[in-house]
Amino acid sequence: MNPFNRNKLFLGLALAAALVAPAAAQEPSKAQDKKADSAAAPATAPARTSDDSFVIGADDVIAINVWKEPDLSRSIPVRSDGKITLPLIGEVQAAGKTPHQLEVELVGKLQNFISEPEVTVIVQDVRSQRFNILGQVAKPGSYLLTSSTTVLDAIAMAGGFRDFAKKKSIYVLRQNSDGTQVRLPFNYSDVIKGQNFEQNVKLKPRDTVVIP
Repeated sequence: MNPFNRNKLFLGLALAAALVAPAAAQEPSKAQDKKADSAAAPATAPARTSDDSFVIGADDVIAINVWKEPDLSRSIPVRSDGKITLPLIGEVQAAGKTPHQLEVELVGKLQNFISEPEVTVIVQDVRSQRFNILGQVAKPGSYLLTSSTTVLDAIAMAGGFRDFAKKKSIYVLRQNSDGTQVRLPFNYSDVIKGQNFEQNVKLKPRDTVVIP
């Protein structure tokens, strides 16, 4: 190889090595800067833990947490009209919404006062999804209602009948949305024999099972 060309090649290689070395030296510094930025970054809001399938009702107690806004965060019962009252916002309809739906609405309303609000809604005490059972059962009272609770389930949850219960005269008192009340008969003696099984209805919130 011509000595001139060989020297030119060596010079080019040396120049390339000189350019690569500083770039490589900078990589650890970039990684350290990234790590430092990550450590300095503010903590994010906690993940929402509310149940998206549950529908809030009157008398339920809900915890509302507004990220970094302790004056707006509180535990509050839902009024009988289904509403709650919060600072800055005023009255908000809570009943009939899932916790997530209420979160979205509160975020929208708080955006007028707070930059990028983070809201979490959690139902602390379920009081709306309950039924009552009264009369000649071992443990009369108020019980938590599931989507599949029937009259037979209610009797079992209340510990069964007392000695003088009138098993053929049981009924369910149900409040309609218009304020009227209906009375649904339940003949225990027939139902356990497989007769008139349609009387074993699924209970609704605020139903009252009466055992004469």
